[in-house]
Amino acid sequence: MISIKSSEEIKIMEEGGEILSKIMRHLQKMVRPGITTKELDKVAYDLVLKYGAKPSFLGYEGFPATLCVSINEEIVHGIPGQRELKSGDILSLDLGIYHGGFHTDAAITLPVGKISKEARKLLKVTKKALAIGIREIKPGKHFGDISFAIQKYAESQGFNVVRDLCGHGVGRELHEDPQILNFGKRETGPEIREGMVLCPEPMITAGDWRIKQGKDGHCFETRDGSLSAHFEYTVAVQKRGCKILTKI
Repeated sequence: MISIKSSEEIKIMEEGGEILSKIMRHLQKMVRPGITTKELDKVAYDLVLKYGAKPSFLGYEGFPATLCVSINEEIVHGIPGQRELKSGDILSLDLGIYHGGFHTDAAITLPVGKISKEARKLLKVTKKALAIGIREIKPGKHFGDISFAIQKYAESQGFNVVRDLCGHGVGRELHEDPQILNFGKRETGPEIREGMVLCPEPMITAGDWRIKQGKDGHCFETRDGSLSAHFEYTVAVQKRGCKILTKI
């Protein structure tokens, strides 16, 4: 069942979204060759507590960190560690926080130093795919409209969308109904209604869309080793459209 939030509940989530956005902007400035993903995770944890919130991911289904860090062929749910970033990498940062009884969630993919032309295009296309998907979020539309728009744009640019992972609703639980696929058909799925709060999250690959699970049991990677990018915002459905609560 897809939950409908009151205006008061969305206001609380908006406050959480502002905190999350501040933390992500801080982390974005830290990304550079030589820094370890563990260092980024430590800063994220400290900032979440500083702002009076709690990390949503820490302990969720056994995940051992505050921040998901996924590099190059890693799609989502990478565990921070002692790996140093190097020039040419692309890095996905995914963070969720719990504030005032509600979760918010966001992800961005960033260049590390000088990256390839293909990688730059992948980041640009994935970010735009999120914006295109969000434009479909308004009362009376269907979730298939979001999915179709993301897939059509990504494939028109020569890339593929991951099909075994998806976006989701968010609120009192980190992952709520509905599932928001990155592929689909127009006018399919439940109708979008005012008060829904959603996390569309395009995950786009430079090669094949098929995935595999990493050895750590949490991270997912492209099966063919191709690059992958990931962007996500928390979005509240309003009377005539939607509002991004975690814009970075």
